[in-house]
Order: sequence, then structure tokens, then C-alpha cells
Amino acid sequence: MVHAAAAAGLTLATAESLTAGMVAAELGTVPGASAVLAGGVVAYSNFVKKKVLGVDAGLLDAAGSVDAEVARQMADGVRRVLETDLGVSTTGVAGPEPHDGKPVGCVFIAAVSANRSLVSEFSFSGDRAAIRGQARDEALLLLARLLAERPDHGPEK
Repeated sequence: MVHAAAAAGLTLATAESLTAGMVAAELGTVPGASAVLAGGVVAYSNFVKKKVLGVDAGLLDAAGSVDAEVARQMADGVRRVLETDLGVSTTGVAGPEPHDGKPVGCVFIAAVSANRSLVSEFSFSGDRAAIRGQARDEALLLLARLLAERPDHGPEK
């Protein structure tokens, strides 16, 4: 995925809540990541989601932080703030307790570009570490899918 983004001349950024930087860290293990990975924002608190990423405060108040639209706004916000082509975000409940009325394992992941948004909901199982690891892996897969489905690359040609 890093090599495909580099070949396409694209940059990316991460906005992470429950994964707390795991997605950015995994991307950073790939040689050449510095050509595409601009950075990331760990947005564990709603304050950071609002003030740094620009997530709508009314949405956070109404839906809570574990929500598909919150994930989309986080990904779009980090893309905008760090001036990248692509953004990916994670938000959800790793446990041990439910949060914002959502059960442990409920995770939303978004990947966005300037003209496309992909958002997926997951219901992961396992302990806190397992849920966070699954969220990291699915975030990377969704980002790769967004990259592959670009109009000038992949199935939409």
C-alpha cells in the first residue's frame, strides 16, 4: 500500500482514537513510508476530535464518538489539517467496558480522498489488544481499497 501510494504520488495521514497511533506506526515499518506518510493525530478525546480534526461538536454530542460519520469527519479532518491526499481514521470501543452506548468491539473505520469516502463498521471480538490489532489491520485494508479504487487506478478505469 505504501509503495502504491508512492507510485501514484499520493500522501496520507492518520486520525486514530482506539488504535492510538498503531496505524501510523505500522505504515512507518515499510521502507519508503516517509515519501507518503505525512503524520497522524491521536484523537482519543472528543476535545481533540473537535479542536484539531474539526469533527462537528453537535454530532459528537448527539451520536457520541463511536459513529460512522465521526469516523468520516476524522479522516477528512486529518487529510485537511495535514494537507494530504488521503486520510484514514479509527474510532471504536476496545473495552473493557461499553462506551457511548456501543458494545465492546464496535469499531468504525474511514478512508477518504478529496472526492471519495469509504466507511466500514466492524464488530470485533477478543480482548482489548485483539480488537485494537484488528482495527489497525482493517484500517490498512480500507486505505488500500481506497487507493485501488481511484478513478485513474484500479477497477473504475
